[in-house]
Amino acid sequence: MRENMQKLIHTFAALADLGQEIADTSDFQEMMRSSLHLLLGTLAIRRGAIAEYVAELQHLRFVATRSPVEELPADLELDADEVEGLLSLGLCGLTRDAETPAFARFVEEHKSVLDALAVELIVPLIVRGELIGLVLLGGKMSAEAFTAEDRDVVCSMARHIGVGMHTHRLLAELEQRAEENRRLYEGMREIYRDTVRAFAAAIDCKDKYTQGHSERVGKYSEIIAREMGWTEEEIEGISIAGYLHDIGKLVVERDILNAPYRIDAKQSSELNRHPAAGFEILSPIRHPYADISLMARYHHERPDGRGYPDGLTAEEIPLGAKIVALADSFDAMTTDRPYKRRREIIDVIEDFRRNTGKQFDAKVVAALCRAILKETLGATKDRRIHKLLGKGYIDPETTLPLLQELISDLESGAFATVAGHA
Repeated sequence: MRENMQKLIHTFAALADLGQEIADTSDFQEMMRSSLHLLLGTLAIRRGAIAEYVAELQHLRFVATRSPVEELPADLELDADEVEGLLSLGLCGLTRDAETPAFARFVEEHKSVLDALAVELIVPLIVRGELIGLVLLGGKMSAEAFTAEDRDVVCSMARHIGVGMHTHRLLAELEQRAEENRRLYEGMREIYRDTVRAFAAAIDCKDKYTQGHSERVGKYSEIIAREMGWTEEEIEGISIAGYLHDIGKLVVERDILNAPYRIDAKQSSELNRHPAAGFEILSPIRHPYADISLMARYHHERPDGRGYPDGLTAEEIPLGAKIVALADSFDAMTTDRPYKRRREIIDVIEDFRRNTGKQFDAKVVAALCRAILKETLGATKDRRIHKLLGKGYIDPETTLPLLQELISDLESGAFATVAGHA
């Protein structure tokens, strides 16, 4: 009686250890090796193996073995009849010489491997009617025959192993699907970005004097947003908004866009339609980023209320539109146009000082100035602004003091928004 009680306690302890091992170990091979070690140790079995059934390849793949034989085949082929035969046996321990036709065929087909492992007990691993794998066990070190209780112990432990193997397979499939979905999503995002770039190129092609403008505005917008601490998704969204901010120009007459002189009031009124037109073009499109159409509509609004098309003031203007507005103006000031040469950087900085709180938002201006300062000081490896502006455009000796002074004033709150309508 006492011996049976000790054996029962030992069995429960082994089952608990096995369950813990399967729950805690993320490494599949290690989990299978430890499971086999616990199974063999519980009944003092000399040798054995665990094989996983790979349905797609119709074979059993050994995932853990303990055998004096140095080399075993990597897998065992199973045909459909053998699989059906093993499934028909259910989850129970069968001795090798069991008189079951379907099982006898399996034993005969793989006699050499079973002999190498000196297999005496075979247990199919079945979960929800599906063959997951197989446990092959040699004899006990004591040379005693397996009792009915021994088989119950083996089958209980085999259930744990089968569930662990099945769970790992499900997790692996989920990870694979997640990776496939991630690649599909990235592919779709790349297609979207390529489409946006194509639209930007189409916009700029219509206006021969602003070639590359939309792309530069997208890049400047991205730089400003990153300096302001936006998330990567938000940064990508504002970059797209920068690329598409002038899409409304597609409805403006080419003669107006390409006029080699300052346009008159009537032409200016026609040109000023483009933000609202851009909104109309972009609104029906379901963008992966929020408010892209609003960025197009509001990128000519001003904190002082003197912008267009809606005359918004200060906080009525979305922050993204303020970023695109500054990026747009910065590129206009630093590139050549048909009726004017680009400004010197010190003039641009002075324009920022003069128009912050009126045309530009102070926090946005401070972010762009910090980005320029960091690049000029060599504090960042990526010198995107310098590349966009061209070599030699920024003279550190004259620019740095002006930038530092302006940033200090901006961050101290010296520039209040002056709201008012013309």
